[in-house]
Amino acid sequence: MIKQISITFIFLLILSSCSSTISTSKKEYILQDSKKLKSNWTIDSKEWILKNDTLTGNGSLSPWGVLVSKKQLPKNYEIDFKVNMTNSSLFEIMLNLDKGKYIRTYLYQIDQNIVIGDGIYDKKDDSYGKRGGKTLFKKPMKLENNKWYAVKIKVLKNQLFFSVDDKTTLECSLEKSNLNQKGKLGFITNGEVKITDLAIKSLQ
Repeated sequence: MIKQISITFIFLLILSSCSSTISTSKKEYILQDSKKLKSNWTIDSKEWILKNDTLTGNGSLSPWGVLVSKKQLPKNYEIDFKVNMTNSSLFEIMLNLDKGKYIRTYLYQIDQNIVIGDGIYDKKDDSYGKRGGKTLFKKPMKLENNKWYAVKIKVLKNQLFFSVDDKTTLECSLEKSNLNQKGKLGFITNGEVKITDLAIKSLQ
C-alpha cells in the first residue's frame, strides 16, 4: 500500500513538472523566483525584472513593454495580483493569447476606464494596428499613478470576470463575444509598472 502511494505521488510530481500549462489543479503558480521569470516567460521589447517579489516592466508609446508566458493558461483559471502604474497610462493583461489574437483586459488612465477588448499582437511589429484592438466593454474607474490596485480575473465555463479592488467589475461570455477560449498570459505597459503577489490557479 505504501509503495503504491509513493508511486502515485512521484507520478503526480512528474505530471506537474511536465505540464504545458502555467498552473495545475494540484499547484498554484506564484511568481517569486527570478529564474522562473527567465525560464517561464518571454520578454519582448524593453526590460522586465523580478526583484524582491516585485515584477517591474518598462515600455514606451513605441515599443510597448511586453511579457508573455511560455506555457498555456488552463481552460478555467483565476489570476490575482496587485499593480501600480508608477509611470504609465496603460496597463494591459493579455488573456488567452493564441495565433496573434488575445483578450484585452486593461486599466486605461487616459479615459479613466477598465476595459475588456478584442486584441491582436504581432511580436515582430509594434506599429499602429499591429498591437491592441477594439473595446468591447468598459466601465468608469478613477485610476492614478503611484497607487496600488488589486486585480482579479476569472475565466470559468467560458465566462470572463474582471474586477479591480473588488468594486469595479466587468464580465462577458467568451463564446458570445467571439473571444479566444485558450492561449497564454501576457502583460503590456506603455511606461513603468509594478506587479506583486501574482498568483495563477486552475479552477475545476
